[in-house]
Order: sequence, then structure tokens, then C-alpha cells
Amino acid sequence: MSKNKTVPNDTPVSDFLAQVSPESKRQDAEDILAMMSELSGEPATLWGGSIIGFGQYHYRYDSGREGDFMRVGFSPRKANFSLYIMGGFENHQHLLDQLGKHKLGKSCLYINKLADIDQQVLRQLISDSLAHMQQRYPES
Repeated sequence: MSKNKTVPNDTPVSDFLAQVSPESKRQDAEDILAMMSELSGEPATLWGGSIIGFGQYHYRYDSGREGDFMRVGFSPRKANFSLYIMGGFENHQHLLDQLGKHKLGKSCLYINKLADIDQQVLRQLISDSLAHMQQRYPES
């Protein structure tokens, strides 16, 4: 069975963020970092080469595949921000309707910049996702 490629590493998050450009994207990344740190109560850790994650959980699928992943996180990609909302979005249409300009993947929320969205709604999505993850994968 293959191992996950996206695992935590020791690269300081501040070193990674120092490389983000332009300055406006770096500032948005710093703001998302502060928001997720506050809401999760967890330190930021770099996962793989470009994902900033908070907390961790262990999963095991019926197929036998298992591993560890972050409870919530984000990546300041060139095109947009990928926010990893691990609880998914199926029960959050009312929040998504209020969020502002965004796109969705299965567990990814894509935004161009924080100015495009209602940050209070984003905070609620993150909080709800963390609560879902705590219920599904309780911390030991």
C-alpha cells in the first residue's frame, strides 16, 4: 500500500510564507494563518511543500488504507488559496451562499483573496469543520 506524499515536515512556516508573493497574497496568507491558528488552537505545520496545516487526525478506510492528515489547513497557490475544510460542505450551503466569490472541491474551498469573501462566514465554516472533525476523529 502506498504512503501519503503529503506529510508534516520541519520547515518553519514563517520561512515558507516569506517566499509567497505578491505582498498582498502574503498578507492574506498571514491573516488566514492567524485565523486558523486561533480557531484550531494548534500550531501551524508545513505539510508537503506548500500546505500549512493545523492539528492532525488518523484515518482508516474500509480498504485498509490509513494515514494521518491535518484537521484544517490552507495553501497559498499561485492562482488562488486552497483552504482544506476537512468536514466538507454538504451541510453548509447557507454559509456558502453568504461567503462571497469562491469555488469548491470535495474538501477544498478556493478563493482568490480575502477581500472577495465575508471573513466571518469563513471563520464559521472553519469552526464548523473543526467541530465535525473532533466529533468524527476525537483527539486522544
